[in-house]
Amino acid sequence: MRDPNTPAGQRAVLITGCSSGIGLTAANALHARGFQVFATARRLSDVKLLRSSGLQALLLDLTDPVSIEKALADVLQATDGKLYGLFNNGGFGQGGAVEDLPTTALRAQFETLVFGWHELTRQVIPVMRAQGHGRIIQNSSVLGFAAMPHRGAYNAAKFAIEGLSDTLRLELRGSGIFVSIIQPGPISTKFRENGLQKFHQYIDADNSVHAEHYQRTISRLAKSGDNSRFTLGPEAVVEKLLHALQHPKPRARYRVTTPTIAFAIAKRLLPASALDRILASIH
Repeated sequence: MRDPNTPAGQRAVLITGCSSGIGLTAANALHARGFQVFATARRLSDVKLLRSSGLQALLLDLTDPVSIEKALADVLQATDGKLYGLFNNGGFGQGGAVEDLPTTALRAQFETLVFGWHELTRQVIPVMRAQGHGRIIQNSSVLGFAAMPHRGAYNAAKFAIEGLSDTLRLELRGSGIFVSIIQPGPISTKFRENGLQKFHQYIDADNSVHAEHYQRTISRLAKSGDNSRFTLGPEAVVEKLLHALQHPKPRARYRVTTPTIAFAIAKRLLPASALDRILASIH
């Protein structure tokens, strides 16, 4: 088994969802620290931008198994069949009340955030087993353990990722492969902008009983700048990512931002009825 303290320059890390936000920040930060970074995006225009900035970049569409297989094959060809780390990050957040959510929208959410991540992870594991070590890091969310209204599709997908990751961590005990979950709260990215596009694509806001709430949501998402005083930059997530990649004993979970920490404590201490009152008041 190769020593997990191998110099960073000998560690190849594959990151999904690098067109902006957390993925882009992570790719640049790891590259600056000497990791061999493979940054991926689902649009060719974004891949070209990543390459122009000096990153090794590949096309990877998480909804396309062929794209996943090809991207990983290209990575392994460049690394002599080795891969130290995988950071599953790519995706979007589908808004809308559960009763307004078409099944096609829920399926699209899971295709990216659950099935795509699962397929890539499943293909990576044999590589890490063969080399005797590896790090799999899943970028979950506070919504992966604290469900909030009008975010049912995203809640469900992140809850699913948490369950799959916990199971995988148990199944990989003793293999030298560590599985960690990062749980960000509000982070300054293009996530709201992308979520607004998906909301308009699938939700009939004007004819919903939730129309008044939706109008407030649309106004909030359309605003420029950060909406919460608790919002942190994507580098806060990267700090946890680096610990998960480099520490000899990485944590099972890393919580990022004050709201995530507060809700984790509240869920552990409060009865469901009290927690429901708090979560129901969030817009």
